[in-house]
Amino acid sequence: MARGLNKAMLIGHLGNDPEMRVTASGQSVVNFTVATNESFRDNNGNMQERTEWHRIVAWGKLAEICNQYLKKGRQVYVEGRLQTRSWDDNKTGEKKYTTEIICSDMQMLGSGRDQGGQGYDSNPSFQQPTAQKNSFRDDTPDQGGGLSETEKDDLPF
Repeated sequence: MARGLNKAMLIGHLGNDPEMRVTASGQSVVNFTVATNESFRDNNGNMQERTEWHRIVAWGKLAEICNQYLKKGRQVYVEGRLQTRSWDDNKTGEKKYTTEIICSDMQMLGSGRDQGGQGYDSNPSFQQPTAQKNSFRDDTPDQGGGLSETEKDDLPF
């Protein structure tokens, strides 16, 4: 039986241009933020809107594609898993935490001309490659969430 599900799916707008870097091992990684909006009625019946900001991290070929095609303001669909990491703040000595979405799928939405893109009329979809699908490797650090072949055989679908 499956142990759990860690999946996040967002549709929102990029808050900044992606920032790409290359790790010491040569792996590409890109970071960007996506804003999602929700509308609701407050206690007085007035419509309110709230914006939530999400940190997105993509690795490998998907990182390179995000860096090349995504621009601030562009509407995008992002799918991935939540991951929380921590570090010690050198200035205050406090332990800091952040939760990010490790992106496995990305689809550009809307017209690129309308949203700061480079004039793309189609909506291509990009998926993080895995070893089973092709020759690319997913070098995203694994947090123990993968299933063994025996566990996969136990899944009812």
